[in-house]
This record gives sequence, structure tokens and C-alpha cells, in this order.
Amino acid sequence: MRTKAIVIPAANTIEMQDVELKPIGADDVLIRTQLTSISAGTERMLLKGVMPHPMLQFPVVPGYETVGEVIEAGDNADEWLGKRVYVGGNYGFLGVNPAFGGQSEYIVAPKTHLTDLQTLTPEQGVLLALAATALHGVNQAGLVASDAPKTVVILGQGIVGQLAARIVKARGNKALKLIVTDKEDARLHYSKADAILNTASDLQLSGAEFAAIKGVDVLIDATGKMEAISPWLMRMGRGGRVVLLGYYDCINLPYQPVFLKELTLVSSMQWAPGDLAAARDLIRDKALNVDDLVTHRMKAEDASQAFDVAFNDVNCLKMVLEWPAQ
Repeated sequence: MRTKAIVIPAANTIEMQDVELKPIGADDVLIRTQLTSISAGTERMLLKGVMPHPMLQFPVVPGYETVGEVIEAGDNADEWLGKRVYVGGNYGFLGVNPAFGGQSEYIVAPKTHLTDLQTLTPEQGVLLALAATALHGVNQAGLVASDAPKTVVILGQGIVGQLAARIVKARGNKALKLIVTDKEDARLHYSKADAILNTASDLQLSGAEFAAIKGVDVLIDATGKMEAISPWLMRMGRGGRVVLLGYYDCINLPYQPVFLKELTLVSSMQWAPGDLAAARDLIRDKALNVDDLVTHRMKAEDASQAFDVAFNDVNCLKMVLEWPAQ
């Protein structure tokens, strides 16, 4: 079976192409895609040709945020027929690197990689991967429901930072103070926090508002930039925890504050087993509101324009692509 897919045949090139799907195995399903989303961070790296092996083998189909309906199932996957699901990519192309493979009109995937959307809307469901990634980062920070006073700072209010902030607030700790930062008011407009700090100017990291922030218990970086973390290390409390929720070429931080304050640096790659379902349940139970986070929507056939908007328009927090209804 052939399917239309968004293909990156070489660096800095995006095309819609027909590609071949592998046959459906006994434990696989065939999904007709309804919505996908553009990951501005991951897919920017793919286009630039800087993703690590094996994801950098061109031609490659990007995408790991896909919502659709199961329309065919192998002998061992009949229970999924007719269900609306989230799936983190396509696991069956022939002749094309599926890394991650979600930007495709049809998808073949093993049933073990599906998450039942239950009552979630497609727009809510397409955010599951990033919600689960943010949830994993918050868990890596050691933030659990508690009445203990804490100060938490989240750097960066792109989509993952936004979700992390909302998940922190959803834990219900009344004694917790949450501060979020970003360089763009367009992103801070959507932020949910006790205090919001625009860090577009270096003066704002030397002013009274910044100086008043002391004893930070948890710092979560969602910028992916070491230089964004460095000024905050001396704001940390002793024994504080720094969660690296972005992707970094190398770790390059001043060691003195890390040493003096005995800070713990924790990496957070993506979601862990159970996080996708947990994120779904938070959205389903209205503990996590994501309804305002999809800011842009375009047709999959206009992929080149959509990628340009997702990467370069500061007002675009999250771009979703609509695939043709059959």
C-alpha cells in the first residue's frame, strides 16, 4: 500500500511524496491519520541535518505526534479496530527512514505503541507526546503533590515549557511558587504561573525583580540553551535540582555555583512507560487544560509553508496539520 507522506529528502528540503508502507503484521494496525503536529525543535534539527544517528539518514519522514483512526488490524490486534488513537510515529515504511515517520496519511504501527484517546478531542490528543515529555520532566524534578513550600522556575515557554508549568500547577501544592521566563511576550501570554518574567533584555537578569528570586528549589530548563541556565545557578537553594528538559550539544555550565550549592543536574529525555496514559488522564479529567495551546492549523498539503510558520513565527506556539478525510 502506498501513502502520501511529508518527506525530507535532503537537508533544508521538504516535499510531499508517495511512499510504500510495509504489510501489516499480526500485531500491527493501520491508522488513517486525522491530525499531525510539527515539533519545532526536533524537526528543525532533522531539516538542518544535525540529528544523531540513525535519524539522520535521508530520505526521512519526520513526525511523532499523530492522531487517527484504526481502520485495519492484524489478527492479534482486533480490539483496536475503530478506535481513535495517538501514535508516536510510523514503524513501517519501505525505502524511507521512519524517523519518526508520523507525518503520513496512513501509518502502520504495532498495537503496543498506541494510546487510546478515549474522550479526548483530536486537538488534545495530538499534544500527548509533549505533555508526556513535560510530565516526565516534572517527575524527574521530584515534584509530587505536597504542602511543602517550594520555589520552582521554568525557563522557556515554548510548548513543552507551557505544559510543564501547567502540570506543576496541577499537582495542587498551595505552598509552591512557580516562576516562568521567556524572551517573547507572545509566548508568555499563554503562561500559567505565579510570576512571569520576560528575559529578552540582559538588564532584566540584573534588576531588582531577578535579584529578589532566591532559594530556588527546582530549575527546569525548557530552552535547550546552556546560556539560559547559567545566570540562575546562584539563585538556587542549597541542594537544589536542575532538570535539563531540552536537547543540548554539550553541558557547559559554571561549576562554582554547582559546587557551592551542591546542585543536582538531571537529564530528562522524553516520556517513560505510562506517561502517555497519565498525560491523557490529566487532560481527560480536566486537571491539565491544553485547549488554548494549538495556535495554528493548516492543511498537510501546505507542509512547506506550515513548517516555515512553525519555525519562524513567534506567535505560533503549536502548528497542527490536517490530513484529507477519506
